[in-house]
Amino acid sequence: MNCQDRYYRQLYRQVDPKLVARRWFLQQCGVGLGAIALGHLLGRHAEAKTPRGPHFAPKARRVIYLFMAGGPSHMELFDYKPQLAKYDGTLPPPELLKGYRAAFINPNSKLLGPKFKFARHGQCGAELSELLPHLATVVDDIAIIKGMVTDAFNHAPAQILINTGSQQFGRPSLGAWVTYGLGSEAEDLPGFIVFSSGTKGPSGGNSNWGSGFLPTQYQGVQFRTGGDPVLYLSNPPGIDETTQKATLDAVTTLNRLRLDETGDPEITTRIQSFELAFRMQTSAPELMDISREPQKILDMYGAEPGKSSFANNCLLARRLIERGVRFVQLFHEAWDQHGNLVADLKKNCQATDKPTAALLRDLKQRGLLDDTLVIWGGEFGRTPMVQGGSDGRDHHPNAFTMWMAGGGVKPGITVGETDEFGFNVVRDRVHVHDLNATILHLLGFDHTRLTYRFQGRDFRLTDVHGEVVTKLLA
Repeated sequence: MNCQDRYYRQLYRQVDPKLVARRWFLQQCGVGLGAIALGHLLGRHAEAKTPRGPHFAPKARRVIYLFMAGGPSHMELFDYKPQLAKYDGTLPPPELLKGYRAAFINPNSKLLGPKFKFARHGQCGAELSELLPHLATVVDDIAIIKGMVTDAFNHAPAQILINTGSQQFGRPSLGAWVTYGLGSEAEDLPGFIVFSSGTKGPSGGNSNWGSGFLPTQYQGVQFRTGGDPVLYLSNPPGIDETTQKATLDAVTTLNRLRLDETGDPEITTRIQSFELAFRMQTSAPELMDISREPQKILDMYGAEPGKSSFANNCLLARRLIERGVRFVQLFHEAWDQHGNLVADLKKNCQATDKPTAALLRDLKQRGLLDDTLVIWGGEFGRTPMVQGGSDGRDHHPNAFTMWMAGGGVKPGITVGETDEFGFNVVRDRVHVHDLNATILHLLGFDHTRLTYRFQGRDFRLTDVHGEVVTKLLA
């Protein structure tokens, strides 16, 4: 609580509450600042539902972010290096390693050539690994970014950096910033929804989709693909809808009394959460029932009703954005191949390649891809040097690959280039701050102006960094 807040609270205690109502006090005192605060507080519910309006005309209205947690190997998927194959088993050039820090291996480890074949696909002629045959069929719809770099070389800091703009816990995530800036068009669902698949959850945990110092109504809500999509969504035995509604009304009354007493905006969020949860009891089960989809759609994704999978999550992402959800993020934590590189990459791509391509194709045939931004990538890449005998690679922040599609992205292009070993970016370097600045730009925001005042200063997703990558814009 700052000095001004303490002053007004002490002043309020000196006033007979029978003579002066709290709303009158807030409205009339503080040279109008109290009225502004009260108006913001009371209008927050409508504000959460209605888009605020971007800074300029947006190309994208919503986002689906396919986050491949663990660090996919760009050299096995997107960035073919014949020279790396040529010098397989030899030591890297000394000048390449000058000043380099590795996460877990000796930087002087021998080079490891790419493990899979590459071929050119589409009219754009992009080179893709044989592990991505389905993405190859839609490669003309994506923009490949080969020049990605980051500052962190361990999973949790790198994941939190790319998702929140900081390696430290406590900052709002990209999805939270987007829903804070645009609101949500979904009446009966959260504006920001998260799914997780793979062998485990992301190393950065809930911070990857948290709201930080933004109001908690903007944080991501994790949905499960088995049982209730959200824990405790169903009524317990003996509680019918009438009893539940009466309980909810009573709790809401108590919360509003407390809100009047304290003015805590988090109470408003709590009231909205109860109301949204009540509405979700009807909307969420219908949403999650993908058996209602035509069989040809299920087959296209490789989705199986009743099972948890990345394929099911991709189909659910499309169903969510059709219902007005602003930001959907799918985490697939399976890409940390320090060893067993060949077998695990095959497994990962078998799980993700077909549904990813199906998602793009499905969005396009429904007319949704034009204003839906799809993003694919992880927190960093992998080293060109070997780890784990002859079948693994270490974390590598100096170069990795991501791709984007739809929502104002120029399709069929490749931005950025790495050196002959895939070690450093040599052309069109794109830092994760630049990526986030570009995402916000496509959504209609100047990333330097989308701010939130906290602890005496304005914060933003890109901190004091970030440039829009204009080559990616259609």
